Amino acid sequence: MDNAVHTMAHHTRPMAGYEPKHFLWSVSDDGKVATITLNRPDRKNPLTFDSYAELRDLFRSLNYASDIKVVVITGSGGNFCSGGDVHEIIGPLTKMTMPQLLDFTRMTGDLVKAMRNCPQPIIAAVDGVCAGAGAILALASDMRVGTEQTRTAFLFTRVGLAGSDMGACAMLPRVIGQGRAAELLYTGRAMDAQEGLNWGFFNALHPSESLLEQAQTLAARLASGPTFAHSVTKKMMHQEWAMGVDEAIESEAQAQAICMQTQDFRRAYEAFVAKQNPVFEGD
Repeated sequence: MDNAVHTMAHHTRPMAGYEPKHFLWSVSDDGKVATITLNRPDRKNPLTFDSYAELRDLFRSLNYASDIKVVVITGSGGNFCSGGDVHEIIGPLTKMTMPQLLDFTRMTGDLVKAMRNCPQPIIAAVDGVCAGAGAILALASDMRVGTEQTRTAFLFTRVGLAGSDMGACAMLPRVIGQGRAAELLYTGRAMDAQEGLNWGFFNALHPSESLLEQAQTLAARLASGPTFAHSVTKKMMHQEWAMGVDEAIESEAQAQAICMQTQDFRRAYEAFVAKQNPVFEGD
């Protein structure tokens, strides 16, 4: 390994052994798929100041993970996430100064930025209650699978706040359309599972008992693909929100030329010539 490559290697590290304090973390046998499980099932997995911050730091760290290629996020006990904990977050917020409140809202926004900016595709496996900040966690993921029992509510107006929370007004219209997003953000009502599927919020619905397995199977499929190219796809989908079409076409030309330099592109060609299925290695 030459010095430059050796130096680069020091900037990445395996994350299979990561040990969070405020949620569960497990990694598939091949080390490529990580599953985050929000784990306060008695309260439908609400978020706290500490769990917000730990999730933000985790997704930031995933930029430097040498092993994890895809992330699944889910909740325990038949629910995804009920949002910010009423007693541990909502109550204290009513007593804070404006600078303290802005520190908090920026931190929650930084979690979404970290999810959008990490190279790994994120799949949300969403059962039961998916509300408030929990709905934003699902929205900020790249794909979502749900169950017939899933109820997704952007319920900020129900607590006297704007629907513009953690990027909701930017992201939700792009996923389900402006009119549908407006209705959900103004009323705070729950979107049922069938609406979520019909509107493109969910990629698929599965029975509760097989939801996580289905999400992990999809994740494994992505992890066995050209993972560097997947990270480029994620980056381009994010960046092109703020581009004109001509800029986007040029950016994609540059991105694709980079991907054409990868070994996975060569592996795919050689496998095609040999009438075999390519085995991608992510480089």
